[in-house]
Amino acid sequence: MTRTRLSCVVASAMATIGVQTGVPSNLPDALQEAIDDASANFLVVPLVHPRYERSPHVPRAEPVTRSDTLLNSGEWTTQIVGEVSPWLQLDSADVGARRRSEVAFKQELAWASHLSLPALLLPPPGSGCVNYAHCVNQTTLANPAMQMWVRVPLHAPAAPEPPPSAAEPPPAAAAAAPTAWSCWNQLRRLCEQSVVIGVALELGLELPEDANELRRWCGEPLRAVIIPTSAFMTNKKGYPALSRKHQAALALLMRHHPRIIVRGRPDASAEGLAAHLLYLRHVLGKLPPMSQTERFESPYYDYLQAPLQPLQDDLESQTYETFEKDPVKYKQYQLAVRRALEDKHKATATDASPVMVMVVGAGRGPLVAASLAASVEAGVPIRVYAVEKNANAVICLQNRVLSEPDWAERVTVVNSDMREWVAPAPADILVSELLGSWGDNELSPECLDGAQRFLRPGGISIPCDYTSFVAPLSSHKLWNEVKTFKDLAHFETAYVVKVHNAFQLAEAQPLFRFVHPNAEAPPDNGRYGSLTFTAKLGGECHGFVGYFHSTLYEEVCISTEPSTVSEGMFSWFPLYVPLRHPVPIADGATIEAHFWRHASHHKVWYEWALTQPTPSPIHNPNGRSYFIGL
Repeated sequence: MTRTRLSCVVASAMATIGVQTGVPSNLPDALQEAIDDASANFLVVPLVHPRYERSPHVPRAEPVTRSDTLLNSGEWTTQIVGEVSPWLQLDSADVGARRRSEVAFKQELAWASHLSLPALLLPPPGSGCVNYAHCVNQTTLANPAMQMWVRVPLHAPAAPEPPPSAAEPPPAAAAAAPTAWSCWNQLRRLCEQSVVIGVALELGLELPEDANELRRWCGEPLRAVIIPTSAFMTNKKGYPALSRKHQAALALLMRHHPRIIVRGRPDASAEGLAAHLLYLRHVLGKLPPMSQTERFESPYYDYLQAPLQPLQDDLESQTYETFEKDPVKYKQYQLAVRRALEDKHKATATDASPVMVMVVGAGRGPLVAASLAASVEAGVPIRVYAVEKNANAVICLQNRVLSEPDWAERVTVVNSDMREWVAPAPADILVSELLGSWGDNELSPECLDGAQRFLRPGGISIPCDYTSFVAPLSSHKLWNEVKTFKDLAHFETAYVVKVHNAFQLAEAQPLFRFVHPNAEAPPDNGRYGSLTFTAKLGGECHGFVGYFHSTLYEEVCISTEPSTVSEGMFSWFPLYVPLRHPVPIADGATIEAHFWRHASHHKVWYEWALTQPTPSPIHNPNGRSYFIGL
């Protein structure tokens, strides 16, 4: 009875596709025809005949709708999606019409619950959908297993009217017409962002010119995409087809695995709706397969994870193994070390002694291996100290020294906290991999400030700098994931997450920057920054998404920030920083956010707040809910 039932039981290899053909005269035959002839997975049918209007004051002897015995329970629960009657006027100013609609709505939803339908298709909400939302909210609270798919037509924005002539007086200011998105947003806000209410987005013949209009729906709970037969063209062979623009839109939306509903009369073409479904499966079958990176990341989509506590906790073997599979990061590190070795060799051409390299936070040795490979490429001999505090990881390092000849001759393993170890000689190059999802959130500044005493004057730190980035984010999914914990602490915690079901309201901006070696004496890693964004489109701000950009050496960089992202790198997922309450954002609105990084002797923590368009509380004051231990 949950939404997963429909997807798990009836989904095909590519997509779950259903048909909506109106009121079938014979439901079993219509279902069989849809499955056998049209290769559909499910059928959308009215719960009650659309013309069967009921009155709460006039009882009728005949049954309200067809019998539940027409289909077996397995068919009702996996192959039928119910549609609520379109004549309902839940927000009518006419008291009688509203009351009649309320009674009918409750009756139909009770019938759907009796049948254990996997989902209900609700009519589009209007601009004044308050009582509509009230009725839906009552239903979701009484039956939280019933999925509600709200039909939302996606209309292209109307062309702007020509400006009035100079001879004409300027028209009086008028309120902007409500958009489909604003009506939907009002409904879900009134229903407290309920997780059982989702969008059935209907694509028309025309699509918006602004691609962000469509991308915005990627941050919503997209349950279904409705494609009416009127949105199809007819190709040269007389078969239905979609425009390239529609195909691109469908490819974007299918990343979120919605069901597809083809709506129209069975006689829409010579072969009925079967031709439309056959074409859709053809189009979906041509979508590119997941890349290696996507296959790795997909199990983590929108899955909240606690950030690492690198100084308090020791990583497990499987965590090291996951990081070591990154196909990009270590290549970039190897390139950076090679460039640094070449520059050191040029500067000390008369000195034949090996270049001293210290790898701090060596883990199981991937950076050591990258440094040794860089030494061979550059033709510059090196001596490596591998410093690691995790005694279990040190066992792996020691075994590599015993088993790998190039390690045995050039690598010394040290089991110590880099902040406490006393190096026997100064290092020419200091290599570390201490970056977190937000750059500095795994205490790289504090660790490297403590380790930089190893460097001789003029020594090189890899990385040499890193900058955190932040952007306002709309994600119904992520916010509700935090909401399930039902406490303040989780809304004051930052999460590592592969953001998927989301829409970034504005471009990311730089926040905090750190440079190594750090010339400050004493080092101060506290920071404060305020950022002002301009929203691409209106939406709901559910928090912020954090990235980083790091310069390893010279022009060699690694980045998770979207405009400079290192393609194929998966060692870091973004950081999600939630807000306690979603904040409505108007088109082109100014979003002003403030962030603090605080450090004491025992911990590092962040605080954050929104000041425009609506002030929020300062989250996580004094690190009361979330901090990184020193």
